[in-house]
Amino acid sequence: MSLEQFKKNPKTAYLAERYEALLKEERTLLDLAEKEQGYREMADDELGSIRTETKELWNQMEALVKADEALEESPDRANAVVLEVRAGAGGEEAALFAEELAMMYKKYAESAGWLWKLLDESRSSLGGYKEASFEISGKDVYGALRLETGVHRIQRVPATEKTGRVHTSTASVAILPLRKKVTVEINPADIEMEFSRSGGAGGQNVNKVETAVRLIHKPTGIDVRCTSERSQQKNRDKAMVILAAKIQAMKEEEEAKKYAGERKNQIGTGDRSEKIRTYNVLQDRVTDHRIKESWHNLPQIFEGRLEPIIDALQALTDKQENSK
Repeated sequence: MSLEQFKKNPKTAYLAERYEALLKEERTLLDLAEKEQGYREMADDELGSIRTETKELWNQMEALVKADEALEESPDRANAVVLEVRAGAGGEEAALFAEELAMMYKKYAESAGWLWKLLDESRSSLGGYKEASFEISGKDVYGALRLETGVHRIQRVPATEKTGRVHTSTASVAILPLRKKVTVEINPADIEMEFSRSGGAGGQNVNKVETAVRLIHKPTGIDVRCTSERSQQKNRDKAMVILAAKIQAMKEEEEAKKYAGERKNQIGTGDRSEKIRTYNVLQDRVTDHRIKESWHNLPQIFEGRLEPIIDALQALTDKQENSK
């Protein structure tokens, strides 16, 4: 980094000011040493001290910036995620529930001041989501949402049910952190790429150009589709970032399962097959099975009022982390 960059960083600005002052002092001493021969020996001693201090200051500034970058690279501090919802058991009712979950998170994201962007969607015949993916960006978004990964279950009487029978449907949620630095290596030969026309409402260019991109990672079978950008190149770049995040998440999930016995009392394992929450509409109650806690007022929760649930999960996680 340059001195100007250190001066702009609040964490190193005071050190950068001292560093700059020492550089001025060094230039003054060098000028005096050139003009007055008798001053050279004394100047050499002072110059040595100045150069030692400036070196130490520079090392301190670099260390502070590196520590800050390392903190930002921590997955818990990721400022962008991909949220995926996928209908599970329950047919059309599951697809409708998947869309309700997506809209719940959208409203929560909006209330938090985060940016929400649709990446791709596949709808059912009644309009729900068979599957959909979204990009959410904002400060510490992954830290807030990371414990939402898993299977969500809803119990209610569907609008189409004539006998009044309660149905149970499921949808899965996955939260993938988008990190600045990718730690997995992907061999280009392992990727199969497909292009198609993006769907959408209106516009002269809709469905005329093959801008939608689908990437398939052959060794794992993971596939990613991105249609959010206007150009094929941008969709391909975004899909590559998401693919890397998915592969990384898969590796971390496999690693976590190795220690499942040791972690049985921990929450937030990241296992997408874990049933984490039930929304019981008839009893106006949502229960998180990991912490065995319930909340009421489901209409408000589906309006994005998730703070009590997220705060309770985070509090228990912090307590568990601190007790290690």
